[in-house]
Amino acid sequence: MTYTVLARRYRSQDFDEVVGQEAVARTLRNAIEAGRVAHAYLFCGTRGVGKTSMARIFAKALNGGSAEVDAAIMQGKDTDVIEIDAASNTGVDSVRELIANAAYRPLRGKHKVYIIDEVHMLSTSAFNALLKTMEEPPEHVKFILCTTDPQKVPPTIQSRCQRFDFRAIPTTRIAEHLRHVVQKEKLSAEPELLFQIAKLGNGSMRDSLSLLDRVMATGEKKLTSRLLEELVGLPPHEVVGAVLDAVADGNAKAALEQTDDLISRGISVEQVIEALSERLRDLMLIAACGGDTRLIELSDEARSSEQKRASKFDAAGLVHMIALCDSVLRSARNSAAPRTLLDALIVRLAMTEKLADVTALALPTGEPAKKR
Repeated sequence: MTYTVLARRYRSQDFDEVVGQEAVARTLRNAIEAGRVAHAYLFCGTRGVGKTSMARIFAKALNGGSAEVDAAIMQGKDTDVIEIDAASNTGVDSVRELIANAAYRPLRGKHKVYIIDEVHMLSTSAFNALLKTMEEPPEHVKFILCTTDPQKVPPTIQSRCQRFDFRAIPTTRIAEHLRHVVQKEKLSAEPELLFQIAKLGNGSMRDSLSLLDRVMATGEKKLTSRLLEELVGLPPHEVVGAVLDAVADGNAKAALEQTDDLISRGISVEQVIEALSERLRDLMLIAACGGDTRLIELSDEARSSEQKRASKFDAAGLVHMIALCDSVLRSARNSAAPRTLLDALIVRLAMTEKLADVTALALPTGEPAKKR
């Protein structure tokens, strides 16, 4: 049998299954129930946040009825719900064909629904042709325009649409959905793995499911963070933690050795610094806001571990360390010796407290030292 990727198999099928865009789903459902459905909608948002899925669900709620029709709509194959990819049909001829067919009444449903994906890719002449139909559309026609770049959609088109902005999906919501998918697939996964995948998805459910698909392709029954790190070349979580522990202890030798372990695994200098910055940010937020802060998104186990680590630092010192990482990262990108800069950074981080003490000794008596 042909394998169907997770992003397609676990696509939302109705308003109740929508993840992360509940407000949009609720508004659209209420519009149908109240008989206040507009003739045109504009769905805006980054990739993988549910725009096309929501468009199909909305079309199904408008036209659906039988299981056959519902399935055809959700697969993009229904005769009355026409999907057009504007990225590959940018010209005016495609829009003119759409306009010509719009005059005919739907074959099976109440409405003829046109879903135009990446609508911002249409040419100026195509937008002009579309505008004429959107100004006075037939009663049976509904337009759902989807775009990742609403600034490129002409104001004349936007003014004739009800606009909905789709948010990036929170990491915790993505991780929760991934856990549900793993259970459905009869596998098990470390909670930290699901949070790592959700973070890498950067608010996109589709990207997160695609990455989970890659991890599952390893054939392992137990999905772990180590599998993900090996698959996409991430710095191992525990080794980065060991670097920070050595830094907290002021042990430059141990910090350098752990850093060398990361480099020997094929992790680039830039990746190492970025991983340190991200972890230092988490520690800073815990130190400043407490271990239960919602400003960081971690599994319960990881949060407990980072809370203990954060107790070894103070917020001001962590701010200084993050600034150092940022400065060295920019320099390393253009340096002929990035490894040297990385090693110097690690030593500097490990000596932060000692250097602060030296500064204090150099100050006149009675003048308080500023902790770095």
